[in-house]
Amino acid sequence: MKKIILSLLLLLPLGLFAQDVKIAFVDQNEIFNVMPEVSELENAVAAKQKEYDEILKSMQEEYQRKVADFQQRGDSLTENIKMVRVQEIQELQNRMENVYNLGQEEYKKTQETLFLPIQEKVMKAVASVGDENGYTCILHPQVLLYKGKNIIDATAQVKAKLGLK
Repeated sequence: MKKIILSLLLLLPLGLFAQDVKIAFVDQNEIFNVMPEVSELENAVAAKQKEYDEILKSMQEEYQRKVADFQQRGDSLTENIKMVRVQEIQELQNRMENVYNLGQEEYKKTQETLFLPIQEKVMKAVASVGDENGYTCILHPQVLLYKGKNIIDATAQVKAKLGLK
């Protein structure tokens, strides 16, 4: 009895290797390039970026005005007023830097918040295609150096699942 069980345990892994292994890959970049949601995301991110660019532009104009005024009238100002003007210019520089940093954070946050549902939608479609076609695994290669005969490009199937051309 022990010999039979031992034989079965030794033969079991061989049975696993005999199964049909189906490997596919999906080019997510190709999918993202044709998704309308991605262009909407890009437009929303560009709008946020434009908001901060406009704020920074007006701050830079104010900064340049103050610096030019200070340089023109600097000799005629008392030391106390010069110190106040220099401090104003430095505070404006600090505010511009803060607005720039906030803009970068908002840009990243907006991009991540809007991109996550798109990414989840694509991943669900990939999983669905994998289940429907019995793929053992689906890869997302950044650079596919070699595609053997048995590796399937499932990009078109995922696009079809998402209703994309």
